[in-house]
Amino acid sequence: MATWATGIRAVLLDVSGVLYDSGGDAGGTAIQGSVEAVNRIRQSGLKLRFCTNESQATRSQFVRKLRGYGFNISEEEVTAPGPAVTRMLKERGLRPHLLVHDDLLPEFDSVDTSEPNCVVIGDAAENFSYQNLNKAFQVLLSLENPILISLGKGRYYKETDGLMLDVGAYMKALEYACDVTAEVVGKPSQQFFFSALQEMGVKPEEAVMIGDDIVNDIGGAQSCGIRAVLVRTGKYRLSDEHHAEVTADGYVDNLAQAIDILLSSVASDP
Repeated sequence: MATWATGIRAVLLDVSGVLYDSGGDAGGTAIQGSVEAVNRIRQSGLKLRFCTNESQATRSQFVRKLRGYGFNISEEEVTAPGPAVTRMLKERGLRPHLLVHDDLLPEFDSVDTSEPNCVVIGDAAENFSYQNLNKAFQVLLSLENPILISLGKGRYYKETDGLMLDVGAYMKALEYACDVTAEVVGKPSQQFFFSALQEMGVKPEEAVMIGDDIVNDIGGAQSCGIRAVLVRTGKYRLSDEHHAEVTADGYVDNLAQAIDILLSSVASDP
């Protein structure tokens, strides 16, 4: 029996690369067995949270897309950086210059963006032009105390037609050019994981994270005392199993296999 599967009361699921691969003419496709795996988690009585760094859509848009793939999911079950960063901006009186995807802009409708005193960067896709990056650079340089907030720091993610650069690459460019350190909202931030645990009412040692990113999903969860399992789908590469700094608690071919192992352990728990 896999030791990572014992004593688990809650499951944290990464989304892109674990539940589905994005991209393609249809906008993406569910990974084989993942819809049924989510249903089995629900039927087992385990608590469930979807933990995503998705920043190309609002949380409600994102949930509608997942439902279109056949997933049983509600908006309240999704921990995402968009709502978290808007709360942070209001609490700290920050007015952002936004370098984000057009579809994420509605998330900031209630935020003052006049006379920016910080920059917020997300997975802006085609909006990552030289002009837009340079404008964010200029805003940061104009501030006495520059603040750069990034919605995640992933290096790349998987679409149906291959790997795509993620927000982390552009975040690093601005960090280097402006000599600042970004504040990350989303994985691998400990605050992100602890927020999800708090919403489910469980302790770190009672949860398992299942993801396809060895650093942000696996390493981020483990830094909080959460066990973490890497799936060999999505952005996974064989070299992830020999990472210099992060070793997953388990490796599985896909989400369905992870749930098979987990539910076998739950059934045998006294």
